Amino acid sequence: MPKRHLVTSALPYANGPIHIGHLVGCLLPADLYSRYLRMQDEEVLFVCGTDEHGVPITLKAKKEGKTPQQVVDENHKIIKDALVNFGISFDHFSRTTNSEHHKTASDFFEVLYKKGVFIEVRNEQLFDPKAKQFLADRYISGECPNCGYDKAYGDQCENCGKTLSPQELINPKSALTGEEPILKETLNWYLPLDRIQEEFLNDFIESKKGKWRSTVYGQCKSWLNEGLRPRAMTRDLDWGVKVPIESAEGKVMYVWFDAPIGYITATKEARPNDWERWWKDNDTELTHFLGKDNIVFHCIIFPAMLHEHGEFILPTQVPANEFLNLEGEKISTSRDHAIWLHDYIDEFPDKLDELRYTLTSIMPETKDADFTWNDFQARVNNELVAILGNFVNRVMVLSHKFHKGVIQSADLDADLQSKLNSILTKIDSSVRKNSQREANEFFMEIARLGNKYLQDQAPWHLAKEGDNEAEIAVCMRSCQELLFSLGKYSQVFLPKTADKILKLLNINDYRTSLMDGHRLGEASLLFERIDDDVIERQRDKLKNKNQPKTPFKPMINYEDFSKLDLRSGIIKAASKVEKADKLLKITVDIGSEERTVVSGIAEHFQADDIIGKQVCLLVNLEPRKLRGIESEGMILMAEDAEGQLKFVSPEEGTSAGSVIS
Repeated sequence: MPKRHLVTSALPYANGPIHIGHLVGCLLPADLYSRYLRMQDEEVLFVCGTDEHGVPITLKAKKEGKTPQQVVDENHKIIKDALVNFGISFDHFSRTTNSEHHKTASDFFEVLYKKGVFIEVRNEQLFDPKAKQFLADRYISGECPNCGYDKAYGDQCENCGKTLSPQELINPKSALTGEEPILKETLNWYLPLDRIQEEFLNDFIESKKGKWRSTVYGQCKSWLNEGLRPRAMTRDLDWGVKVPIESAEGKVMYVWFDAPIGYITATKEARPNDWERWWKDNDTELTHFLGKDNIVFHCIIFPAMLHEHGEFILPTQVPANEFLNLEGEKISTSRDHAIWLHDYIDEFPDKLDELRYTLTSIMPETKDADFTWNDFQARVNNELVAILGNFVNRVMVLSHKFHKGVIQSADLDADLQSKLNSILTKIDSSVRKNSQREANEFFMEIARLGNKYLQDQAPWHLAKEGDNEAEIAVCMRSCQELLFSLGKYSQVFLPKTADKILKLLNINDYRTSLMDGHRLGEASLLFERIDDDVIERQRDKLKNKNQPKTPFKPMINYEDFSKLDLRSGIIKAASKVEKADKLLKITVDIGSEERTVVSGIAEHFQADDIIGKQVCLLVNLEPRKLRGIESEGMILMAEDAEGQLKFVSPEEGTSAGSVIS
């Protein structure tokens, strides 16, 4: 067993508040893990912070008429306050705009530079002549060459997920001015991931087979099988950590170079006198908690950086979670389809453990999960109130009824203690293999065990039957110890509730024990039922939130419109495109002929369900190949306020090939 545990959560990005998806993805599981290890008296350091560099910050600042620093200052406070108020037990919460971080990241870069790790690459990159600056990947948008999505970024298409380079985009535009960028020569420093793959990463990832989650290992192997390429670790920007090289004026570090170094910075700030033993001693176990979209950065790029530096330990575990949906749909910050943590705390200040319990119960550890307000209500009412709260209240009420709240001298029920120890062993195993969802279920088993024991022993019946004081004392003493264990383990799963149980037990902390003659506190309810009207208000709020309006495109004249050849058509066949989760190959009958169209709608429609559908087809769109298939037009679609696609269809009965004008 390692002497110490260094635990990190992926740094929340400071371009806005955090929602429950961020919470359940990496922050809550890291907190559960850290709290449990501390309870077991193991040495733990849990660090995090806000990631405050990168292009999205500068774009948001420009849009809001603020400086980037103002944007990150505001969001850092919102994020930190929400997480601390919710009960995430950081040992230190940092930020990447701190001077200590700039120094730490610069020192790290300089070590790699002096060791000759970087490749200097002088090449042509996209430049905005109007703004007079080079454009980082996220400053460029255009049409994805893979799926045709017209708002793809220069590094990735968020519609089909394909990794891109800016030069691959069709009709690229600058996000700064809307101008078409030009190519201009520049110099940047690249991390030679291809070399590092051969010398280190292949063996490193292979050594994690069977130890890391299959989803994490599988994604890493997919990247390696495709073959890594050198990746630029510097950018031509003015917002970020300055590159500490004389010839790198006007350049900053790639945000995904400096962000993971933020873990090192946070450790230095938290433990300035002994931070090195946390990062340079092999007795430390490093565990990164993150969402699956960050696997490549934490499992490939950051380990490559650490290896090349040569002085730091490598991650032992990277338990990446899948995604959380909301009411059957993807969480969307742009559509405000989210439950923001700070809003929840404002509305439900006394129900923080209720959200924590629900999110842990549906933790997306192996597959995507769905949060619904109805499920939230059911778990609170049927589990926290009816099982956990019920047991605790019955023990307190009966303790006062039979013994005036004073703990009696009595033996503990051996069978009950054996069953409890078995549950605690299962909790330990589950937490240590990062199955917090399973551990949470075992935690609730303690309350279920207590309720069954009370019901089987029925001390109220024993009291009516005559001289059964000894049996009643054993029953109550055993239940009080069970209540103590529930309170102790609530420190991990329900920390606010753990504090309430301390008051019920009338003790200061869980390092003590219940002694004969100790007087318990007064009985009180731990949880309240949630009524239907509360849930309906939350559901209605999600439905009725103001959706962002899609801006109108620039005006065109009639001659421009008349160039479009729109025809009615009927879908005759449809099938999934191999190795493209979002693409369908569709055959459309337009009367005089049939056309093949590749459309990125597979997430919205099953292939078999759209056969026979009447559609509107733009037939004079220049053909182009997508995944090796020539697409000969574009089917018109409409997107509603919920982000669902719908076919734009002609009146029923319109014959195939009819001209739409």
